[in-house]
Amino acid sequence: MAEGKGKRDSIRMSMKGCQTNNGFVQNEDILERSPESDSPADNPQCSTMDILGPTEHDFKSIQPFAGMPKEVLLQFSGQARYQVPREVLFWLTVASVVVLIGATIAVIALSPKCLEWWQVGPMYQIYPRSFKDSDKDGNGDLKGIQDKLEYITNLNVKTIWITSFYKSSLKDFRHGVEDFREIDPIFGTMKDFENLVAAIHDKGLKLIIDFIPNHTSDKHAWFQLSRNQTGKYTDYYIWHDCTHVNGRTIPPNNWLSVYGNSSWHFDEVRKQCYFHQFMKEQPDLNFRSPAVQEEIKEIIQFWLGKGVDGFSFDAVKFLLEAEHLRNEAQVNKTQNPDMVTQYLELYHDFTTTQVGMHDILRSFRQTMDQYSREPGRYRFMGTEANGESTDRTMMYYGTPFIQEADFPFNNYLTKLDTPSGKSVFEVIKSWMENMPEGKWPNWMIGGPNNARLTSRLGKEYVNVMNMLILTLPGTPITYYGEEIGMENILATNLNESYDANTLLSKSPMQWDNSSNAGFSEGNNTWLPPNSDYQTVNVDVQKTQFKSTLKLYQELSLLHANELLLSRGWFCHVWNENNFVVYTRELDGMDRVFTMVLNFGESASKVNLQEMLPGLPSKVSIRLSTNTATQGSQVETNAIILDKGEGLILDYKMKTLLHHQTELKERCFVSNRACYSSILNILYSLC
Repeated sequence: MAEGKGKRDSIRMSMKGCQTNNGFVQNEDILERSPESDSPADNPQCSTMDILGPTEHDFKSIQPFAGMPKEVLLQFSGQARYQVPREVLFWLTVASVVVLIGATIAVIALSPKCLEWWQVGPMYQIYPRSFKDSDKDGNGDLKGIQDKLEYITNLNVKTIWITSFYKSSLKDFRHGVEDFREIDPIFGTMKDFENLVAAIHDKGLKLIIDFIPNHTSDKHAWFQLSRNQTGKYTDYYIWHDCTHVNGRTIPPNNWLSVYGNSSWHFDEVRKQCYFHQFMKEQPDLNFRSPAVQEEIKEIIQFWLGKGVDGFSFDAVKFLLEAEHLRNEAQVNKTQNPDMVTQYLELYHDFTTTQVGMHDILRSFRQTMDQYSREPGRYRFMGTEANGESTDRTMMYYGTPFIQEADFPFNNYLTKLDTPSGKSVFEVIKSWMENMPEGKWPNWMIGGPNNARLTSRLGKEYVNVMNMLILTLPGTPITYYGEEIGMENILATNLNESYDANTLLSKSPMQWDNSSNAGFSEGNNTWLPPNSDYQTVNVDVQKTQFKSTLKLYQELSLLHANELLLSRGWFCHVWNENNFVVYTRELDGMDRVFTMVLNFGESASKVNLQEMLPGLPSKVSIRLSTNTATQGSQVETNAIILDKGEGLILDYKMKTLLHHQTELKERCFVSNRACYSSILNILYSLC
């Protein structure tokens, strides 16, 4: 054994013969040469044995082993049985990477644009003074809203919209702002607002707030400086010379206030008249002044810095007036000019929607875009265009190349005073046909300046109207209390200077049947709750299987979970005095929703098979305003609906309506997308 070991050692390195092995350890299976044979080892001179010398050695019988030197490794790596698999794996890896990159690019290129947060769910509009009182003073406040966030979340709402809460006088429901950077003490403190914003975001919700840039209160510091002609504030408002004799003012022209009488008021300090489109306590800002535009920009930045997710810009059509002072034309040219005192008696060509007004709004958009760069932090911009014609309203969307509002608020349904399938459809058709391509619609049925739906149309139509706005394409907007069917209060006398007609829809939210409808634990509330609060309230409707609140929650959940409602086509099928019928469908899906809504004043029957080629004889009722029929099937040739009843029918159809020649002209889509049932994804190339 010792002899064999000695021989192996002599092969590695024979110190006696001064031979050096360059790192190769021979396999023990190789026969060792006899020491008696002639070999270079017998040479007394030192020599080096190089394994890669001129004589190639035979490695066929050598097996790979751990720690083999580079020279040996190269001998094996060049063999075909090692080289071929290695190259195959390399090129498979390269091909896989290329395919993966290509697939990623294709998915990105073919995927439709994701919906923004303001598109994916309802907005919930709150009049803060009437929602919830937390400090027992009879006024709703910011802490009260925070206390009720769980309730709002359970409505499947995505965005909270809070109307004006700035420090202001009581004129015109806080639209006469005294300080745009302060919270009115009635609603709490800035710390309360910051806590509310944080709580809203913690719930996964977004917040938009009102902003009224057109005018301020006459108590605002800017106005006080302007009337004294102090520095840059001298031209912050619109001043003109006028005649004031014996307490009577002769204005520069015949321009009228929205509330009637002249829109010019004489100021005793400056000895000039200032312009006001609303109350005399609300002087209009001069938006032709760059300093005013910069001031408003800084206020927008202030609130965006506080974390708000967007704005509703109010009264924007009044931002500019004509620089000349020509009289506006009378509607009735034969009327005595001295008797023209009401706003509707003039055409307002020089005081609304002036050239340059949209440029101001686009500058607001640019300011907000600076805060929209973070993923998921897009800042929403809405505009209120009350009283505008449809074509003028559509201008607030901007142009194909210049973005303005994400949408102007669509309040045309709030103007309906009588139930009618024809009038409801006319509102839908007018908006969808005039809306610029690729823009996003919205729908609202109530608001703080409109009579409540129940009082306008009747309580029988609350559910069907909620079904309407939650199944139309776009963003539904719900005014607080509409989800439980609240109605106007009766006229009441207040010590505050309000237009009583606009008070009626601002009564306290009806939470339960306790004192003050659960709105306040104080002795008095700023407005009395409606007398029906003991039966129409949140707590009662939570436990009722057939309640308005329960249906609203089901509708909003369906809106959130069904691609047909969030991304699908809208196709108008039919309407007449009673009915409105339309479908929602999506390329790649054979399921279709058809809404059949009865806005008539009596029960009626409709035959859908005559209107929809290929419709099954029986279809399922997905949701109904009448819970007794929900989940059942109905014969499509004879569907009978009661007054104010609505159905969502769910069925399969081979050929979608927007592919049918005779119906495709009645179909609209904002952001077109197609569904792949195999990959369970949306794509844009349909």
